[in-house]
Amino acid sequence: MTTRIALGVEYNGARFSGWQRQASPPLPTVQGQLETALSRIANQQVAISCAGRTDAGVHATGQVIHFDTAIDRGAKAWVMGTNTHLPPEIRVQWATPVDDNFHARHSARSRRYRYVIYDQPVKPTVLVGQLTHVRQPLNVAMMHEAAQHLLGEHDFSSFRGSGCQANSPFREIRSIAVYRHNRFIIVEVEANAFLLHMVRNITGTLLQVGFARQPTDWVRDVLMSRDRKKGGDTARPDGLFLVHVGYPDYPDLPQLPLGPCFL
Repeated sequence: MTTRIALGVEYNGARFSGWQRQASPPLPTVQGQLETALSRIANQQVAISCAGRTDAGVHATGQVIHFDTAIDRGAKAWVMGTNTHLPPEIRVQWATPVDDNFHARHSARSRRYRYVIYDQPVKPTVLVGQLTHVRQPLNVAMMHEAAQHLLGEHDFSSFRGSGCQANSPFREIRSIAVYRHNRFIIVEVEANAFLLHMVRNITGTLLQVGFARQPTDWVRDVLMSRDRKKGGDTARPDGLFLVHVGYPDYPDLPQLPLGPCFL
């Protein structure tokens, strides 16, 4: 008899080749590190599924995964024991048994990302790889106004990465905000799901408005064009964090404060 275990995971993706395991050629990935560590605790091969596969260099403070195991180790072992076999850039935050109908990806009803920008003349020496630096001050109010054109369900082909394998370009953005928090600018987006590079492409487009190179209505025009070439460049992965996954059908899953912790 097997038990399904859900885990909350945080990681710094700067030195990993994304989430998904890559065997040929063998590259360091978050999934690979977690499966190796969990297999040592379970004393058997463990395969995991996640809520959202992040790109190379992208981080997470609210990733959720699940796996099935015939071994009963208890929550403490799944958290503390697994962490002893992980590199310092990856940490399990919590563990809990769930019913067999739970699936980290398919049971999720929303994902929330935060993109962190630092707009100062000189690049900071701390938080290297954890934020995106721009030298020119940004007009945050204009960026927020422009972002509101993206609310609702739309064809987001204009913000879809070229390698995206999703069957449909339609997604529903439920909230989007651009705001200043201390010395950082945050682009925060929640949707039912995301296309490849969607948040980074949205951010790159909003940056053009923040630099006063384009008016706020331009973002609506980019969206309606359904043409990726009409938008801004893809923003770097450094500042992007998956901070929350929504499971309204599983209200007892642990809820941690939204990250990253330096905010």
